[in-house]
Amino acid sequence: MLLTPHARTPRRLKAAALLASAVSVCLVAASAPAAPLGVGDRLFPHLGNPGYDVASYDLSFTYPGSNSEPLQAVTTIDAWTTTSLDRINLDFAHGKVESVEVDGEPAAFASADEDLVVTPEDALPSGSWMRITVKHTSDPVSSEDRDGGWVRTTDGLAMANQADAAHLVFPCNDHPSDKAMFTIRVTAPDGYTAVANGLPTGVDRAAGATTWTYRTQHPMATELAQVSIGRSTVVHREGPHGLPLRDVVPTKHREALEPWLKKTPEQISWMESKVGRYPFETYGLLMADADTGFELETQTLSLFERELFTEPAYPQWYVESIMVHELAHQWFGDSVAPASWSDLWLNEGHATWYEALYAEEKAGKPMEARMKAAYGASDRWRAAGGPPAAPKAPAPGQKIGIFRPNVYDGAALALYALRQEIGRETFERLERVWVSRHEDGTAATDDFVRLASELSGRDLSGFFQDWLYGEKTPPMPGHPEWKAVTAGRQGSATAGK
Repeated sequence: MLLTPHARTPRRLKAAALLASAVSVCLVAASAPAAPLGVGDRLFPHLGNPGYDVASYDLSFTYPGSNSEPLQAVTTIDAWTTTSLDRINLDFAHGKVESVEVDGEPAAFASADEDLVVTPEDALPSGSWMRITVKHTSDPVSSEDRDGGWVRTTDGLAMANQADAAHLVFPCNDHPSDKAMFTIRVTAPDGYTAVANGLPTGVDRAAGATTWTYRTQHPMATELAQVSIGRSTVVHREGPHGLPLRDVVPTKHREALEPWLKKTPEQISWMESKVGRYPFETYGLLMADADTGFELETQTLSLFERELFTEPAYPQWYVESIMVHELAHQWFGDSVAPASWSDLWLNEGHATWYEALYAEEKAGKPMEARMKAAYGASDRWRAAGGPPAAPKAPAPGQKIGIFRPNVYDGAALALYALRQEIGRETFERLERVWVSRHEDGTAATDDFVRLASELSGRDLSGFFQDWLYGEKTPPMPGHPEWKAVTAGRQGSATAGK
């Protein structure tokens, strides 16, 4: 549906003194102290905000040519109100706010924990269209001390916004349940290249700097936003059915990385044979010279550590399976986003499943052997991190702490059990219908349970209750001899998010 602005009732005029400057407006006292809000996510209760639905973000960043200085930024948010609002809470931290406007008029603002609380001149009625414009800085300084946001590379910046860390970069409604369209503009000095989610819509050069503009053609969760700024080369090729592919690589490593880059078209074809047509307008790999400790499925442009591809200790089959892990996320986690962070297993379990299936089919690494090993470790994973669909909350300041083995191989194990229970043919149909029915949307564990029951023709709620929420791992259908191991090695999950 194309959203268009409603005609708004003109705001009543305020005294000229109150409109003299944004500074004056920012000092207007609110009737009650600003307070952080949230959408009630079980794992991150203060992130996301009620009362509105974002339709689009327009992000503008100016990179100074050094990671020691903040970027100048402007974030414009178009949204619908879903209730009457006299205040608007945005998630934002680690940047300085210079001014805020609501529908073109200066608005008061204050910080409350990791929220930016905006008080417009007049209350906004339910069902109205609003535009919020925030001028701010976006600070990569000391990014190594933060749990996400800007990632400093050897020659610039990239983003890693999982889980719920986009608000360390720009003001937003930082929860995957509120997907929106994105336009991203990046200005950088000559010699740098900027790439972002979606397709390019313009390149403007002036006065020793270049501005690149990118726009998504599908809605995106804030945690999947990506901006690469560096001395990079963009490599173009064609994927299945004419899909435009573009990879972003450090220029000096261009030739060494090409053998890996050219594998992507075949990997997309393989995934399409399993779950249906690739869901977005483009795809590519961002190979960053950075030490993150993970790979990340940012929408249409997955983030990888460059050394994954140049470190000879990693076997070829392993690297290729990790590439497929992040590719699979474009369907599971990106196109179909989790309704809450407790539904993370739907993302990571499926990505791990297709990672393992690819290794089985292409490299002769048996799925059954991997699942048997996972079964042995599963009880320990559940004790340490919770069952797959009810993960334990992370420690304070450690949001990526939810990415534990229980939501990777532990969740893939539940999918293996499901295939054993309902049969391969029904399972494969479930996978295709799942991504088709929820394309460009969000979905929860209960939605998956209902669909599996619908397609199998039987009530699977008890099966899923045991496998997704039980403290102990249930018996494996078809393999009653498999045993959970209570001591010894813990097993491992994939290095990709």
